[in-house]
Order: sequence, then C-alpha cells, then structure tokens
Amino acid sequence: MTRSALLLTMLDDAYARVRERLDGLSDEEFFWQPIPNCWTIYQDSSGRWTYHYAMPDPRPAPITTIGWLLIHLGACKLMYHEWAYGAARLTWPDLQIPHTATGAIELLEHGQALLREDLTGLAEHQLDKPRKTNWGELWPAWRIFWTMINHDATHGGAIGHLRDLYYWTHSGARGS
Repeated sequence: MTRSALLLTMLDDAYARVRERLDGLSDEEFFWQPIPNCWTIYQDSSGRWTYHYAMPDPRPAPITTIGWLLIHLGACKLMYHEWAYGAARLTWPDLQIPHTATGAIELLEHGQALLREDLTGLAEHQLDKPRKTNWGELWPAWRIFWTMINHDATHGGAIGHLRDLYYWTHSGARGS
C-alpha cells in the first residue's frame, strides 16, 4: 500500500468514526454544557456566531460542548485545506460559524470533502512537498493529513464521550 493510500484509508476511517457518533445530534445536545462555563458556540456583541478560543491554549484545557468540538473540527479542516491547498486567504474571523447541529455537521462534511479531494489528487512524491499552515509554518503534505487524522480521533472520542454522558444524564436511565 502506498503512503497516499494509507493516509486516505486512515483519513476516511477516523472521519467515519466521528461522523457515526453525530447521527441524530440535536441542537439541545449541541449546546449542552456538562458543567457551567464550558467553551461553546455563542453570539458575540455584534450578533455574529463564534466560539471560545485562546492562544495559547489554557492549562488545564476548558471543558467544551459538543457544538464547540464539532465546529472546531470542521473549521480546522477548512483552514488546513485553505492554507495548504487553497488560496491561503481565509482567516479565523472570516469563518461563518454555524449555530445548529445540522449546520455544524455540514461544515464538517464540507471540510472533510475538501481534504479528501486534496489527498486523492496527490502523487506519492508530492507527500513530501512543503505546504503552508495558517500560522505560517511549512509542513510536508503528509503531516497536514496526519494532523487531521489525529484531530478527528482525539476530538471524535471526546464527542462520543459527551454524547454518552448526555444520554445517561438525560434519559432517566440508570445503571443496574
């Protein structure tokens, strides 16, 4: 198996696990805060939808909502595509942040389709070619995809955990 084929398989598998955990996601779950003051999706003072973020990441990291995680996954896919394979003009403030579960899933699907197309179009030798990141660093192309695979696995697991927690705290069901 070529490196391109392996990366594509991993990209598809990691994404499939995330996407499967989103089936039936409601807006109530999207905004649910397991503890007060989670990082979430919100309207700023101008009425524009955005999400909490800080550079550098706070230590310890704040608890996030499913909506925050989902927007973060989709937005990062768009930004990695934009800077590595697109026009390299899009910035975080330019992003239109969806404020529904359906809209956020569409953002995620769009970002995944762009990255998948980027990878599918690469010849094996192009995996080592330098590509831009949105913060100005150059990475080999393979690292862009590897990072997005890891990103899906990490945040997808958190989404799955939060959905399970939501179910068990809202269904009335209790373990025997």
